Amino acid sequence: MAKVIILTGSGISNESGIPTFRDIDRLWDEHKIEDISENNSLNENRNKIIEFYDEKRFDLKDKTPNYAHKTIATLKDKYKDNIAIITQNVDDMFEKAGCNDVLHLHGILREIRCEECDFIEDIKYEKLDTSRTCPKCQAKLRPNIVFFTEEAHAYKTMFKEFEDCEMFVVIGTSGAVVNTDYFLSLHLKKTILNNLETSTYIDEKLYDKVLFKKATLAIDEIVEDIENFLLTKKD
Repeated sequence: MAKVIILTGSGISNESGIPTFRDIDRLWDEHKIEDISENNSLNENRNKIIEFYDEKRFDLKDKTPNYAHKTIATLKDKYKDNIAIITQNVDDMFEKAGCNDVLHLHGILREIRCEECDFIEDIKYEKLDTSRTCPKCQAKLRPNIVFFTEEAHAYKTMFKEFEDCEMFVVIGTSGAVVNTDYFLSLHLKKTILNNLETSTYIDEKLYDKVLFKKATLAIDEIVEDIENFLLTKKD
């Protein structure tokens, strides 16, 4: 398990042109959040929801990872067994940056999954063919996204990662979905918070270092702190 956990939110991908989930005055291109992000809506208005996620998936095709994604991917490659990357984002910016060992807490847009069994398929940026059924059990297929009313199974893996976490880095999240302050009650030796501004859901006074700036501007300092921490742990 990792000694360093890097948890990212929509703020890191916003610099790649991907809007935050609750982008001001947009509600995801004027769709109501509850209409496209709740499980009962999938049952009631399947075609509308699948079309919505088809559009969001296609929008990722030409998006590129920014300096923060690339730098974190390089760091992960250098310290494979000592760093865990956990993201709340459903985009594939880390994967495009060359890092495939990423825990997506809320699913990923590129994938579809079966509603009944464990079948998952990466369809890249293509539309979900609604005439298809699961090749394993013939049930319906859907976007591999965790809706608000569903259990996010990846959270179990996240908590497992924290069992031996010693350094916790938070980048680009308001703390409204994942309560990052909660993890500060664990036996952490160093914590870093990087956001554009303060959040009502995060008590920045609890963190050892706080950087209120874009992730692309903060990442070099963050990486330097991580590497110094890991080198210290080797001694």
